[in-house]
Amino acid sequence: MIAQHPALDQLRVENILSALGNPIRLRIARILAEDGELTCGAVGVHLGGQLSKSTLTHHWRVLRDAGVIRQQPSGRENLLSLRREELEERYPGLLSTILDSAGQD
Repeated sequence: MIAQHPALDQLRVENILSALGNPIRLRIARILAEDGELTCGAVGVHLGGQLSKSTLTHHWRVLRDAGVIRQQPSGRENLLSLRREELEERYPGLLSTILDSAGQD
């Protein structure tokens, strides 16, 4: 069972920045920004398949709890997607600026 995603008014910039301050989580966000909705397994493949399921689960939880991603059950897997529109509504330009800056590094 997936925990509740934070509501729009519960999103906090410090939680978003903290979640995206980790290089792996930032890479996950960039993958989802480029490829759209993906299964957990597909994101793991994009990351090189070198991270354990428990490590990936931890990263999904941090991103979900910060409000960066949405996790939705789909059969035996979960689909991951960026909450781009909601983040843009709450903090205009924040996600785009972070992702664009990360792409230049």
